[in-house]
Amino acid sequence: MVYIMKFKVDGACRGNGRRGSIAAAAACLYNRSGSYSSKTNYLPQNNPVPTNQRAEISAIVLALEWALERYSELSNEPYIKVRISSDSQHAIDSMTTWIYKWVNNGWYTAAGLPVANKDLFQLALDLDDKISAIGEVTYTWIPREKNQDADDECNEALDNIQ
Repeated sequence: MVYIMKFKVDGACRGNGRRGSIAAAAACLYNRSGSYSSKTNYLPQNNPVPTNQRAEISAIVLALEWALERYSELSNEPYIKVRISSDSQHAIDSMTTWIYKWVNNGWYTAAGLPVANKDLFQLALDLDDKISAIGEVTYTWIPREKNQDADDECNEALDNIQ
């Protein structure tokens, strides 16, 4: 049996990278009827200062954690397919292409610079590996207009803390 989980994720930051900025990550898990459940997380306000990119990767982490949580609640341990869609080309490219190059380069970019947000990418890779042991994860870029649910969840979370 195959159990499919389809997520749309988004991250948002107001005041991107500046002191006092706020950020949130959201994941929407869709059921067969097209309705969804959502989870949001707030990013810490310092150390490091929130950015849009940290929020986007945090949203992927949120979806991966949620997928593993859901899997642990299943009784028959099926093969799982986790589908994560994001409107962040950077986040998708990072998880599908660059992350493996960074690992091979000791977490340095091709330009010889340390990978930004290494902590989040390492966590995402660890979670991805756990899911890959029981199924598969795919990452897909979608246009922003097709990611409205996750975008709305992020903005609502940010509105609640301002």
